[in-house]
Amino acid sequence: MASVVKINVLTVPAEQREVLEKRFAARAGSVENSDGFEWFELLRPLEGTDQYLVYTRWRSEADFEAWMAGSMRGAHAPQGGAQGGGAPGAGDQGGEQAKPAATGATLWSFEVVQSAGPKSQD
Repeated sequence: MASVVKINVLTVPAEQREVLEKRFAARAGSVENSDGFEWFELLRPLEGTDQYLVYTRWRSEADFEAWMAGSMRGAHAPQGGAQGGGAPGAGDQGGEQAKPAATGATLWSFEVVQSAGPKSQD
């Protein structure tokens, strides 16, 4: 069975970049213990776009769906914060729900057909 990759494409205005990154930093470690989780990266655009990519890799589609139905929903609940197309929130901000950092989101799904990593030096 091939791994699956989910890429959440978040449109983030320049003035919200720091907010988004801080929200993800505050949630660091929240997905790593999920069954079937393999990899996570938050990718910041360097030029020509206002879209961040949230890259996750899963053992199977079923593992991703289970995370979506359970842990991810809790991580992105209004109190702890899902704001703006699945971007983690900063939680309660002075009694007010945090505003979304992203103005839009699209989820891309891929199956891993081929991959490579550094060769072992052994």
